Amino acid sequence: MLDFKDQVVVVTGSGSPKGIGRVIARTFAKQGATAIIADLNEAGLKETVDIIQKEGGKAEGVVLDVTNKESVDAFVAHLMAKYGRIDVLINNAGISQKVTVEDMTLADMERIFRVNMFGLFLITQACVREMKKKGYGRVVSLSSVSAKRGGGIFGGAHYSASKAAVLGFSKNLAREVAADGITVNCVCPGLINTEIWKSLPQEAADKIIADIPAGRPGETQEVANTIVFLASPEASYITGEDVDINGGSHMD
Repeated sequence: MLDFKDQVVVVTGSGSPKGIGRVIARTFAKQGATAIIADLNEAGLKETVDIIQKEGGKAEGVVLDVTNKESVDAFVAHLMAKYGRIDVLINNAGISQKVTVEDMTLADMERIFRVNMFGLFLITQACVREMKKKGYGRVVSLSSVSAKRGGGIFGGAHYSASKAAVLGFSKNLAREVAADGITVNCVCPGLINTEIWKSLPQEAADKIIADIPAGRPGETQEVANTIVFLASPEASYITGEDVDINGGSHMD
């Protein structure tokens, strides 16, 4: 068990029951952290907090729009006033869209980048400023196998490009803040057993599985476990890394 006692862990996009964020937040709470559930979905925030508290963990739900600087600044100010620290930031918030380049609009491109990259930048910038004052911090951002192999199952080129941008941004930031006791890493999930995957027709699902050496989709808990390790004090000498979690469907 990794010890996150007294640590404040922010997980963006963790209000939704459909993705990975809720499982990430629950896993941190089980390790002793105070999980900050940050999302625009107020009902989802409350639901996630209730689940964690029923499991004996500590959590607070705070409404956050990562694409809005005022919202980000107010969010960080609230956490610093209440807790006096932000130890870990998990950049999980993200959106996707299945569309070809030929049919894609500039508005589509801007919408995807606004959340997946620009929003990630705003919340990371604000949290890292506070981490530097304490001389400690962990940032883990969710990229995607699509960033490395040029597309995937559910997203378009704009999604792949935004997730590739996350990798480049994170590596540069890792160099900037390493001397301040802050590590910055990414995880690149492949096919994960979420609601989107479960909705696929069986024929399409079988074709996708055939390209995965492990012969199955990954589980959200498997992604969460890797993220929690990267965010722990035990991973203090790992920074600027991107960890593939894809059952062998893509190997660097």
